[in-house]
Amino acid sequence: MYDLAVIGAGWAGFNAGLQAKQLGLKTVIVDKSEIGGTCLNLGCIPTKTLIQSARVFNLTKKSSVFGLGLLDPVLDLIKIQERKDRIIQQLRLGMRFRLKGIDFLSGEAQLVSNQEIRISGDKIIRARNILIASGSKPCELAQLKFDGKKILSSNEALFLKNIPGSLLIIGGGVIGCEFAGLFSVLGSKVTIVEKMPQLLPGEDKEIARKIENCFKKKGIRVNTNTDVLSLKPDEFDTILVCIGRMPQIDALGLDNLGIESENGRIVVDEYLRVNASDVYAAGDCVSRIMLAHLAGYQGRAAVQNLAQPDNRISAYPVCVPSSIFTDPEIGSAGLNEEEAVNKGFTVDIYRFDFLGLGMARILDETDGFIKIVADKKSGVVLGASIIGPKAAELIGIFSLAIANSITVGNLRNTLFAHPTLSESISEALRN
Repeated sequence: MYDLAVIGAGWAGFNAGLQAKQLGLKTVIVDKSEIGGTCLNLGCIPTKTLIQSARVFNLTKKSSVFGLGLLDPVLDLIKIQERKDRIIQQLRLGMRFRLKGIDFLSGEAQLVSNQEIRISGDKIIRARNILIASGSKPCELAQLKFDGKKILSSNEALFLKNIPGSLLIIGGGVIGCEFAGLFSVLGSKVTIVEKMPQLLPGEDKEIARKIENCFKKKGIRVNTNTDVLSLKPDEFDTILVCIGRMPQIDALGLDNLGIESENGRIVVDEYLRVNASDVYAAGDCVSRIMLAHLAGYQGRAAVQNLAQPDNRISAYPVCVPSSIFTDPEIGSAGLNEEEAVNKGFTVDIYRFDFLGLGMARILDETDGFIKIVADKKSGVVLGASIIGPKAAELIGIFSLAIANSITVGNLRNTLFAHPTLSESISEALRN
């Protein structure tokens, strides 16, 4: 009998396995697909690998800015895809190595009891504790069902061997915006449609306006406040549906244990326990925020909570940063200006344009700004939004600041090396 059985080998399940290994629990992980889940195989890693190739392609095209005379670069999508596949395979091997000592079973998992799991209809495994980390899948439009040819999910878009001449992207959230930037660089004529008033709903409004302007400068057609049915999908070579993701819980046999779900998500308490003894759940199947780093945190937290109930960890950390790998990049943490005001804070806003930063000039990446929101009364940093070079890296500084209630004065007096992009933080706070 195992101490722990984990359903799902994505970022939540993998990190749960690492935590279980550290705590000395006899553990098995069950997954019907490859180790790494969506993040490694169909999400974070492959998309960012493709985006990096597009960035290098773009950088090479403007090499003359740096005083270099290079021949016109040639884009080879097959080789780009091969590099992506190599990176995924290398990371899979690394994950397997890190989980050495933990059993890995391939198959469809279904709950039989709070201590039993059936795998692919025949094999039964038993464990004192079960963690559900089954992940998520792309949402589908009833009017535009995925066919894997013309109408694609984000999964299928990662395996294209030919660049679409014209591409309609439905959904202007994180996934839609990243793909819009990618395929625009690769040569597609891109149109992006979002039914909400802005791209990236929920992000700071200034950030959303800025990325929309950047997209338009690149020739991307942006349609906000628009229902896709008002367009003519037949006029596009390819349609990419990016309207979000939904938990993948249908085949788990939740009813066998009476496990509650709400709006498609498994219901858990503050410590990731479901309403069934010795069963926990973590990651995209429970979380209102579907981010790999949060899933990893929850996977570790769930194992900590089931193994050491006297030293439990909350399902959500103080601050969950987000990063969007558009060009320019976007990073956010904590509350944006509108959210802070709606929560009753009187705020101070600090901002700085990368146009005035030495390292941004050196990199020739001056488009964008940093915006910091602080509580006027206490000076505590409430949130930050960044659009510009390496925003996804810079936002980590604000995650640390927000999680530890650091004040504007503390951050302003922190010495950042020169010349660096991180100087933008102290520069913003001096304005």
